[in-house]
Amino acid sequence: MTYPPPSGGWQDPLAAGPQSSPPAVPGQPGPADPYAPVADPYAPGADPYAGAKSPYPPPGGEQYAAPMPGYPGPGAYPPPGAYPGYAMPAARTNTLAIVALVLSLVGFASCGITAPIGAIMGHVARKQIRETGEEGDGMALAGIIVGWIMTALMLAVIIFYIVMIVIAVGASNASSTSGY
Repeated sequence: MTYPPPSGGWQDPLAAGPQSSPPAVPGQPGPADPYAPVADPYAPGADPYAGAKSPYPPPGGEQYAAPMPGYPGPGAYPPPGAYPGYAMPAARTNTLAIVALVLSLVGFASCGITAPIGAIMGHVARKQIRETGEEGDGMALAGIIVGWIMTALMLAVIIFYIVMIVIAVGASNASSTSGY
């Protein structure tokens, strides 16, 4: 089955036989050359949006309404970075939280004497942190945990020594009264 040739003088590219170009119309440019060089839109300095127009008016024109009372108009503030050296201060770490953690950890070397002090300071530091918004809540919590664990271990060792002394005294009293 064959189809009639397309209108406009063009031939079907799949049809057998020689292909021809459309007839040239006098006074009109011919077909574009597909192998002609084209400007590279990614070349340095090339603006791919050179012909595009924004539907919005440029800033600073008459399109802005008058500023609200009590607020400055556009351009009243200096640009960002106009005042070098003024930066947002870093959040401070609560000093008591640091001291609490240090005293709780020193409890390992001091046989637990400083551990309860560190735990109590950790509680005070957490209260201060909630009120002031400072950093260091994790250190204060670590000071509390380590401090109370060291205090409990210290108390367990003291109780163990007391029990051992009582047993030793009881054994010596029992051996001295038995007559040996």
